[in-house]
Amino acid sequence: MMDQLTFDRENRERIQALEQSFGPSGRPLSQPGRILLGEGRLIKQGRRKPQPKDFYLFNDVLVYGSIILNGRWHKKQKIIRLEDIMLEDMEDGAMQNQWLIRTPRKSFFVAASSYEEKRAWMDHIEDCRTSWMQSGSCQPRSKYAVSWIPDQAAYKCMRCLNKFTATRRRHHCRKCGFLVCNSCSKQREVISHIHPTKQLRVCNLCHRRNKEEEMSRPRGDRAAKNSSEDDDLPVSSDEEEKEDGMAMQIYTPSKWLDSKMGTWGQTSTYAYPIPMHLRPHSNLM
Repeated sequence: MMDQLTFDRENRERIQALEQSFGPSGRPLSQPGRILLGEGRLIKQGRRKPQPKDFYLFNDVLVYGSIILNGRWHKKQKIIRLEDIMLEDMEDGAMQNQWLIRTPRKSFFVAASSYEEKRAWMDHIEDCRTSWMQSGSCQPRSKYAVSWIPDQAAYKCMRCLNKFTATRRRHHCRKCGFLVCNSCSKQREVISHIHPTKQLRVCNLCHRRNKEEEMSRPRGDRAAKNSSEDDDLPVSSDEEEKEDGMAMQIYTPSKWLDSKMGTWGQTSTYAYPIPMHLRPHSNLM
């Protein structure tokens, strides 16, 4: 069994190595009490095609990024607080062993190499989220972004039914996630749980429905901004994000922290670490 000082040092070194892999463009990851619990490669459904991403599960956040040099370096770092996450199990579709990660700002599909890997990731995220929520320092979100329909899923605008062409391009309504043409999505609205001030593209139908809801809503009863949302976090947008164009890489086995021994391994189970302030100083558990 590893002593507390050794565990803290090795945990700190792992987090610092991950920070460095994102280079100067990445946000700092080292924080007091933060523990890196698991890591692995999953396939994330992008707007154009699935792409491999490296995911890292901490006791308070989920981090992922694009892969450079087979995992030695990363870019496009994304950080999601665990209280912002809601998981939804999905049947196999465009990807096998897939599930949906919902967040207020963006929702997306991910897939694992096997059903066992999928269950391990879903269970670990849920366990970490539950433990983090029980600390009482945060509250779960009530609104989540819709998942976008992939580009290849429709060859016609899902509103006017005109075919997409080189000049009639695909766009996503941020309200419903449908693929629509520019003529059917010229309206812009603030969707507060995605971004508190940015005007986002919405389709004509969603815009009309929103106007009808506003007309029926009592005067002065406006949706309040979620003040707990961190406005300085980068807003994910596959609309502007270019695909890396790299060849699809094979999955790599996920690694999880064995908190009883303080070691890492390719095991599908772990005991969630006791909170920092409750742990004895002599050993990890």
